[in-house]
Amino acid sequence: MRYLALDVGDRRIGLAVGDDAFGLVRPLHTLVRRNLAADLAALGAVARAEEVSTLVIGLPLTLRGEVGPQAERVRRFADAARRLELPVELYDERHTTSEAKLRGAADVDAGAATVLLEDFLAQRAR
Repeated sequence: MRYLALDVGDRRIGLAVGDDAFGLVRPLHTLVRRNLAADLAALGAVARAEEVSTLVIGLPLTLRGEVGPQAERVRRFADAARRLELPVELYDERHTTSEAKLRGAADVDAGAATVLLEDFLAQRAR
């Protein structure tokens, strides 16, 4: 199965793609957000081009594991993303941005999506 991971922020959405057959994940790029309709259209185009079957959207829980204002915004975005007619999985994305920075990712948002999807696939493999 192929996955498209999204690190959703207020201004940008980092993207990465991977599959569970080989456990390989690669960063794609970062979308600059415009409005919901344009964001979903761009994501739909990427999902089709990459032939993904599921969206994995990072849920930015607080350090205590609670749902804060940013996580609520991401949940609303995830609900809207269901219009793409792909399954949507929310996955805890705490520390993905800091991990991407530690790895020296040129595109930190896409790097965070990469870390997110690597963690997601590793968790599924257990």
